Amino acid sequence: MSAGSIDPVLALVNEVRFAFQPLINVKTGAIVAVEALARPTGGDVHDLFREAARHRRLTELDVELARSAVTAAADHETLLPLHLNLFGGTVTHDLPRVERLRERLHEVGRREHEVTLEIGPPFARLDPAQLVEGVQALKADGFQIAVDGVGDGDVPLALIADMEPGMVKLDRGVVSGLPDSAARRAVLEAVRHLCEAADADLVAEGVENDRQLSALRRTGVRLVQGNLLAPPARRPPTTITVPGVAAEVTDPAGQPVNTLAAGPRVTEFLSPATLLPVDATADKVRGVLADHPEISGVVLVDEHNRPQYTIDRNRFLLAVTGPYGHALHAKRPASRLADEPRVVTTATTAIEALSLVTRSDQYRMYDDAIVVDESGRCLGAVRAGHLIRGMADLKVEEAAALNPLTRLPGSDSIARDVGRRIAAGDVFAVSWLDIDEFKSVNDGAGFSAGDDLIRSIGRVLTDAATSLPSVRVGHVGGDDFLLVADLDDLVPLSELLLDPPREAGGVPVTLSLATLVCTQSTVTGYDEASRLLAPLKHRAKDLTGSSWVMSRPGSDHVDVLRGKPAPQPFAVPDDPAGGIFPAHDPDRRRPQSRLR
Repeated sequence: MSAGSIDPVLALVNEVRFAFQPLINVKTGAIVAVEALARPTGGDVHDLFREAARHRRLTELDVELARSAVTAAADHETLLPLHLNLFGGTVTHDLPRVERLRERLHEVGRREHEVTLEIGPPFARLDPAQLVEGVQALKADGFQIAVDGVGDGDVPLALIADMEPGMVKLDRGVVSGLPDSAARRAVLEAVRHLCEAADADLVAEGVENDRQLSALRRTGVRLVQGNLLAPPARRPPTTITVPGVAAEVTDPAGQPVNTLAAGPRVTEFLSPATLLPVDATADKVRGVLADHPEISGVVLVDEHNRPQYTIDRNRFLLAVTGPYGHALHAKRPASRLADEPRVVTTATTAIEALSLVTRSDQYRMYDDAIVVDESGRCLGAVRAGHLIRGMADLKVEEAAALNPLTRLPGSDSIARDVGRRIAAGDVFAVSWLDIDEFKSVNDGAGFSAGDDLIRSIGRVLTDAATSLPSVRVGHVGGDDFLLVADLDDLVPLSELLLDPPREAGGVPVTLSLATLVCTQSTVTGYDEASRLLAPLKHRAKDLTGSSWVMSRPGSDHVDVLRGKPAPQPFAVPDDPAGGIFPAHDPDRRRPQSRLR
């Protein structure tokens, strides 16, 4: 073959080998997917793209590399979900070519829903509407979508919102500055809030050291990728967990993690599920389980990827490998040895999923829970062991954070709830409750009486949180309490707190309540809300009796809903000569003498 007949793009593809790097859930240590990374035998992958661009065949090389990555993954027989990289320009300008990628997937027995396409920059010169249209077409074909390179490139945040990806990947350039760079921490927080609002998973790339990992975990990032945990390797991982990753990170000075007040969602413990067609034979299932000892079970799905049955590894192998088991079952449908799937949705909390597990028949106590989307399609599985460990860790953390006097949570719990409500766009109120002249109670009636008073208020707050569904309460120290509630629950909450007469050691006691009405557009987080509450608390304490004041951020108007202004002391008339007459100065002339 002459040199001139060699296809320059295909020649570039032939120079590439692939390394595989896992994405890891640091909450459980589970490997949730594996990314195929192009590694040319000489030079850098960007050199290949520059050469293809010179021939005006960049999108062709882009798709051919993705096809080769699929082949490489199939050669290693990995069942983990696969991440492939595509340029945004390929999706915008040459979308029909991606059909060749689908053909290769079908050739190796892969389905589109098992593949996440990481759409990467540059985006600046692309038509946003055309790119979003292309992404929606890929979703319709079944592909999962991630946006790559966020935080260190031309990735407009509005474009992320319009693309509605299931995953956002934080660029390693942001992670490299953690935890020391305040600017990098701010970028991380901004992207995390965007992901929460868009219901997208956030993945941090390029984690290289323990300090970066600790900073990410404290911020609530649970999916990471980097050399610290698992460097790229020529073969995909053969296990489903990374030992030691799920060790707890404890830092009292760290920022509170923004999780739901009712506990983390079940998706925080999500692992890939091994899927087979609903008509798969028992021999097919046996082969998969034999080749992959790390798999705990198989999900049998219909043509729309909806789970129909689940197969537990131990029970299935016991049936097919026992006496006459192979003869009885091998050629018959595996569903004969399957169970009804235990299905949960993405909105299910971990504690609800754990309750589902514990209520099961004894023989299914440790079966996986299957997570589905709003259309009933399988997103993955949650292992019972991960749930049990995760909820045990959560309870330990909660217990450590409780105030020993009232057994109420501290400010971290309130901070999480405020963050959740802001992210959800709720209108809500944050209130600061304080005991008036509490020092005089301790000085006059003793510390024991003061402790009893605080305990009694703690019991009232616990009852309020039980009877009013929107109320969250916290004891932030001393005689200070914080409350978060919907506006409809404010009046009954104030009545529970302020109506009953109180006393400590025979001394009457009053309370002050300051309330700030918050929205997504008026407060950015817990820190700002607490700062704005401080002057309101002083306004409430300037009133007599049990008092309640309310205001909004940015407004100078304060509504006094309870309490009366304190009486002013008697004022002596001003001395026209300046100053005030002292009543005890008999030699001071009368003011009339100065008027003559």
